Amino acid sequence: MFLRACFTLLNTTVGREKRGKGMVGVKQYRLMDENGQFYMDTVPGKFGGYRRGRIYGRLDCKSANRAIAKGGYVKYRVFFKDEETAVRAGYRPCAVCMPEKYREWKEKTGQGK
Repeated sequence: MFLRACFTLLNTTVGREKRGKGMVGVKQYRLMDENGQFYMDTVPGKFGGYRRGRIYGRLDCKSANRAIAKGGYVKYRVFFKDEETAVRAGYRPCAVCMPEKYREWKEKTGQGK
């Protein structure tokens, strides 16, 4: 129930336009910018992230989806419009769904050893 309420809140219909006989809603998505601030956009994010671990990855990441299915992770889930925004916000690539980017990050920063 809580998750459904959160999903509904994040994907609310914010403006309405008349088209023909019916009303068409404009979906809004909650994204994080490079300063860690949230904003609403009509375009969904292309990358998801885990705020507590400051990790970003693809939306089809097996590891993230497994954690979400078990009921975890959702409270700290964030979305980014693109990979560049995630990096500028201080997030690192996921080792599971982006292994090459993760290796590059690891070599560049000397972290994860």
